[in-house]
Amino acid sequence: MHIEMVDLKGQYEKIKPEVDAAIQHVIDTTSFIRGPEVAAFEKELGHYLQGNDVLSVANGTDALQIALMALGIGPGDEVISPSFTFVATAEAVGLLGATPVFADINPKTFTIDPDQVAALITERTKAIVPVHLFGQCANMSAILELAEKYGIPVIEDTAQAVGAQWEGKAAGTMGELGTLSFFPSKNLGCYGDGGAIVSRDESLLATCRLISNHGSTKKYHNEVVGVNSRLDTMQAAILRVKLGHLGEYTNARIQAADLYDALIAPISGLTTPYRDPRGSHVFHQYTLRVEGNDPEKRDALMAYLGSKGIPSFVYYPVPLHLLPIYKNDPESCRFGDMTETMKAANEVLSLPMHTELTHEQQTYIVGHCKDFLE
Repeated sequence: MHIEMVDLKGQYEKIKPEVDAAIQHVIDTTSFIRGPEVAAFEKELGHYLQGNDVLSVANGTDALQIALMALGIGPGDEVISPSFTFVATAEAVGLLGATPVFADINPKTFTIDPDQVAALITERTKAIVPVHLFGQCANMSAILELAEKYGIPVIEDTAQAVGAQWEGKAAGTMGELGTLSFFPSKNLGCYGDGGAIVSRDESLLATCRLISNHGSTKKYHNEVVGVNSRLDTMQAAILRVKLGHLGEYTNARIQAADLYDALIAPISGLTTPYRDPRGSHVFHQYTLRVEGNDPEKRDALMAYLGSKGIPSFVYYPVPLHLLPIYKNDPESCRFGDMTETMKAANEVLSLPMHTELTHEQQTYIVGHCKDFLE
């Protein structure tokens, strides 16, 4: 049985006529940069995100950096984010000469712990960047309450959670800014790189637009130091097609997660993903805990699954505060207690999760998890 961690080919084959026609239209019009498809995609995505404004950019990391730049983040400033995530969140902070400050996570959701955030706030804290990890929102109620109390802006890293909600509000739309990634494996992915910035503040998004276009609103009249970051028209055209299917993609992921939950429930030693009832989970990843705080046991299960043709992956084996970037230069970051982050790094294992999973494949996957553990 052939199983993919992410089956992009199978997904493409189902929408091939739509995608091919969209690509051909861009080629026929030769509007490769800032073509009409870009503006149309921004408008349609904004509508999907409950009427918020959208600026498309070249990738998710650029989206984070531009958002931080728009808030004036620079040397001497601190930005709080989780350590249990992909490096891009902290990388964007470091590129601006600011200091990343890492907070521990909630052990159920793997998202940033608001109590840990509160303990790390100082007069140098200029932004909080919660990461909506694996497809589920962080506790935005508590985070926004902290942000209001201390007057600190919030940038939501929504790279893994487009389509998720928190108390009825779309992920990426609750803070001053939200950032998205359209990397191919994402829930809404293009066929290359792409990203976006979302905001309810038109003035702030205008600043992001200025920065993303070489710091210029008028050609050859640059106003600030900016960057060159834009979504090309081909990717926008593809994303318009896939946005039209995002609802069915999300439902397919949730149904696959429901089946995993049911199949795994009788197996001792595995903890299925927690779903916070205040929000929704769109399952960018289906991430288990292999109980015991023993990475060797988890890695042995991963190797066993691999021997049966079943891919799996560890997101994330090394917390950010232990990466060589920061470990070799203690002054380059700051962090608090990391008990839950370290335990998660030792226990998590993500199983195949995508829109094309079949009942037969999932039964095969979980059957071999059961064989190994029992």
